[in-house]
Amino acid sequence: MANRLQDAISPYLRAHADNPVDWWPWGADAFAEARRRDVPVLLSIGYATCHWCHVMARESFSDPALAAELNARFVPVKVDREEHPEVDAAYLSAASAFTDNLGWPLTVFATSTGRAFFAGTYFPPEPTGGRASFRQVLDAVAGAWEQRRDQVETDAGRVAAALAAASAAATTVHDLPQDGELDAAVGLLAHAEDELFGGFGTAPKFPVAPVLGFLLARPAGRPLAHRTLRRMAESPLRDPVDGGFFRYATRRDWSEPHYERMLYDNALLLDAYATAWQQTSEGWAERTADGIAAFLLGVLRRTGGGFASAQDSESVIDGARVEGEYYRRPAAERAQLDAPAVDAKVLTGWNGLAIGALARAARILNRPAWIVAAHEAAALLLERHRRPDGTLLRVSLGERLSEAEATLEDYGALSAGLLELSLASGDVGPAVAARDLVDLCLASPGASAGPACPFEVPGGGDPVLAATGLAVRVDPSEGAYPSGLSAMAGAAHTLFLLTGERRYERAAREGMRLVAGQAVHTPTGFGAALALMSRLDADAVQLVAVLPAGEDAGAHPSGPADPEGLLRAVRSHPAAVVALVDDPGAAAFTAEGFELFAGRTSRDGLPTAYLCRDFVCRLPATTPGALVV
Repeated sequence: MANRLQDAISPYLRAHADNPVDWWPWGADAFAEARRRDVPVLLSIGYATCHWCHVMARESFSDPALAAELNARFVPVKVDREEHPEVDAAYLSAASAFTDNLGWPLTVFATSTGRAFFAGTYFPPEPTGGRASFRQVLDAVAGAWEQRRDQVETDAGRVAAALAAASAAATTVHDLPQDGELDAAVGLLAHAEDELFGGFGTAPKFPVAPVLGFLLARPAGRPLAHRTLRRMAESPLRDPVDGGFFRYATRRDWSEPHYERMLYDNALLLDAYATAWQQTSEGWAERTADGIAAFLLGVLRRTGGGFASAQDSESVIDGARVEGEYYRRPAAERAQLDAPAVDAKVLTGWNGLAIGALARAARILNRPAWIVAAHEAAALLLERHRRPDGTLLRVSLGERLSEAEATLEDYGALSAGLLELSLASGDVGPAVAARDLVDLCLASPGASAGPACPFEVPGGGDPVLAATGLAVRVDPSEGAYPSGLSAMAGAAHTLFLLTGERRYERAAREGMRLVAGQAVHTPTGFGAALALMSRLDADAVQLVAVLPAGEDAGAHPSGPADPEGLLRAVRSHPAAVVALVDDPGAAAFTAEGFELFAGRTSRDGLPTAYLCRDFVCRLPATTPGALVV
């Protein structure tokens, strides 16, 4: 039996390399093998820090007898959902035709053409609680394939057709919501608030960071956001030692978390807590932001730049692999234990979220070291994850690069993060790189063909998924972090605010019109999109602060270099874009076509601010009183 996973980039795949299951990685070869043998494909989709993925691996995939049956009757394919998010999204949609209990591990049975005909999640090794065992599921599926093939193929075709119709319906164009409709969406979230313990709904309970970002963007939503963030900060969802947040809690009171800690959650929550401090000046928000940043920089940051994707929920203690026990120990006891493993792969989009959050939080809270870390991560991504033609790769592990294609999420989140880094540091380089990435997605073939998508991934995304007919042109759904559509539209809107080029604004609006109808009625699933729609509905307020040459914009000096406290006011200003540059930096931005900086200079050797509304700017100011919106 060939070991096809031993050299995989993905730690999740490598963890299964020594299973008796004859695993194939995601790719055309696996489906070709299924056609050659005339057997169905079993897709097992998970990720390295997934608790129930570990459980199913120990119970079923390590069982030689079960593996022999699996190998004989199927082509088993192991997929890391973080390496191939578009594959995961496509088969999650397909799985919804068979079960309401979606999650990971995701277990999908498909034809050799890739069409799903049965799916579930975790299956136990023995029947329990009305749930069939994994062996029983294998027998039933293989029996249907061998004895009722025509019905299986027909059912698979119907599922594929239904998904295609649903995808088309999901991208129906609507007018963008106005102020009253956005506040109505806030009202829906307020109605879902758990007034006893905070958060939304009962259990399981997630941090839903994009939703908090939307609430923070709306005056009517800020009290709800502040209550939620404070209760989360004081809850068992937050690790009191390392400061990071766990992925979700299994109980309504935020207790009994699933202990994996994800880069995307913590990046977005860093931004949310920094914004909460910006709005309230309350110590709990600042302390929590500092704790999250300490986790990002102390646990997930990789040597040479970049951030790992997650830290595991399980660790080995007293010879046994247990979930959460490490995190239940105080700091002194943890120091004597091996920490849970870190999934060290570097994901382009998630790193973009971290870069943007660190840069923006550094500006708000005056933390220069965070900008340094964001710069190092950006440099690594632009050097290692960007091909000579400007297109992106999605994943690296050390010096090794995955063959997985970058998604719209990667292009959008990295572009948005690079723009935040430029604004906070005064360095035009990341903004130029961000503009190049957005332009690639705007200029891709088909990007302007019809109303369905103003953006498209260069090259068209995953070719194997496209061959199955399950690929969607744009996936508008979001939950734990912004969709590729929301991230890219947000980056395009920021570019408009910096350049004045209307093509960016049009693209952002066209993108959001695809989800406007769904978003206002189901705000828990479209937080980032609603936050951007709030920006699009409001007047565009822009603020540029220019320091004399030689001052460090990234350090945000106070005291003698800022005698009037102007920069302190700039840091906490609520403008849609806030830029801190020095005189040469402003000239460099102008030379690169960022028209907001044209004519912006410091005056009389003092930091000088320009407050603008839709590119019409007030007189230059050197005192904070002139910055009131």
